[in-house]
Amino acid sequence: MSTLVIVGAQWGDEAKGKIVDVLGSQARIVVRYSGGNNAGHTVIVGQERFTFHLIPSGILHKDTVSILGGGMVICPKGLIEELQRTRSMRSELGAMMISAAAHVVFPYHRLLDQLEEEARGHNKIGTTSRGIGPAYQDKVARIGIRMGELVRPERFETRFREVLTVKNRLLQMFGHPPLEFEALFSEFSGYADQLREFVTDTEPVLQDAIQRGERVLFEGAQGTFLDLDQGTYPFVTSSYPTAGGACIGSGIGPRAIDSVLGVCKAYTTRVGSGPFCTELDNEIGQQIRDQGNEYGTTTGRGRRCGWLDLVALRQSCRINSLSGLVVTRLDVLRNIPELQVCTGYRLNGSVINHLPSDIDDLAAVEPVYETLQGWEEDLQSCRSLEDLPRSTRIYLDFIEHYTKTPTAILSIGPEREETIVLRRDLIWSH
Repeated sequence: MSTLVIVGAQWGDEAKGKIVDVLGSQARIVVRYSGGNNAGHTVIVGQERFTFHLIPSGILHKDTVSILGGGMVICPKGLIEELQRTRSMRSELGAMMISAAAHVVFPYHRLLDQLEEEARGHNKIGTTSRGIGPAYQDKVARIGIRMGELVRPERFETRFREVLTVKNRLLQMFGHPPLEFEALFSEFSGYADQLREFVTDTEPVLQDAIQRGERVLFEGAQGTFLDLDQGTYPFVTSSYPTAGGACIGSGIGPRAIDSVLGVCKAYTTRVGSGPFCTELDNEIGQQIRDQGNEYGTTTGRGRRCGWLDLVALRQSCRINSLSGLVVTRLDVLRNIPELQVCTGYRLNGSVINHLPSDIDDLAAVEPVYETLQGWEEDLQSCRSLEDLPRSTRIYLDFIEHYTKTPTAILSIGPEREETIVLRRDLIWSH
């Protein structure tokens, strides 16, 4: 048995897509287990730039099967466009399967997402307005429509008519005109025709592969602190991006997981609203944003940038039972003479070493910093740990010492080859 979960160890956008692409060629199956097209992964191969919002990054490897798991919420139109775009760029792709248990995102979900966000006024969450939250709300309320129902014409017509009646009442409460059944039913029936061949019960396929000892990679979306339970609630997503979510969203048991790698940037970013105690609203923050091209794959919004928060990262290591860290974007910190690293939070006169669960307490903390020397060298030509500047190695040692988690992989640029594997034993069990 050899299974590996890749999770975002911060607030998302940690370059998980590149790491899944690098390791995907070594896996028989790559599974995306949570979220929808509110997430975005960018993979650069030579001169080609691939952007994925729903399809697992492993699709680029022709011998790898990509599975969209039951924990996802899927916009059919977005999925079809993404598949067509990827096929236009590369003729040979891996096989794709969609769990019949995954839920469908409809136009009324996007409308309600926008209307609910507007209704919050100054308390906006900062959603992507892709309908993800309302789709998960329907799932929990047990009125959601699954992919397995979408591709069965008679079942879909009955279910869609029932649900749209309820949703139109809700839209009218917001002052929005009702949506017309026939046009939407025709549109989504067309999507169903294009996706039917991919939809199946993926859970036994996955379970059988694991039992045979095939390598399976689980690809998380977003990051640990956007998790519905473990994140900075209410400024979170509507699913479970943590390692535990791999079980929930794919249909495997916890003892089936061998290794968990947490992908973290060498600094910290987040998108949308919510507390961010190490945020740099100054020239250094803008320098990091520009050097790192910190603009959202999905929204295009500039990301909030700040110093590395080791308090949060250590908590993430514990939440996810990380086997090792994947430290990315080291190259972005070039030409910053001194680097600050947060090693504690000052709250009400005391220093604490964990993220408070209360959002007001988290907003009130002041970071306790230690200063480390920066570097001027361009790291993108480095191909081993020894090639890195001494100050970069000290920075990495500091991260390992504080989090008590070894570093498995370093990413020092966006290209596949700009990757340094330090500990292969932390990646696959065989």
